[in-house]
Amino acid sequence: MTMNPGDVVMLKSGGQPLTIVSTSDEEAVCLWIGEEGDLFREAIPLVALAPIDMEDEGGDEDEDEDDGEDEDAEGVADEDEDEAETRREREPA
Repeated sequence: MTMNPGDVVMLKSGGQPLTIVSTSDEEAVCLWIGEEGDLFREAIPLVALAPIDMEDEGGDEDEDEDDGEDEDAEGVADEDEDEAETRREREPA
């Protein structure tokens, strides 16, 4: 697979997106922003990199984040079955 300057990649072992600045036969010079906003630049062997599709990574800002709870048509979270059973047990008859 050919990697070119401007391509966004990730370490095969995971981590954050890296942008390729330049390439040689065996390595790519990559840039990325650290967790505290620091800019990093490092030569990384090509065998350690995998291309990623940034369209899948970023998502759409308008999309609601999935917090693990389903919502009905009115936007109300469905009650977990265990929680509902516990609540019914606590309510007076």
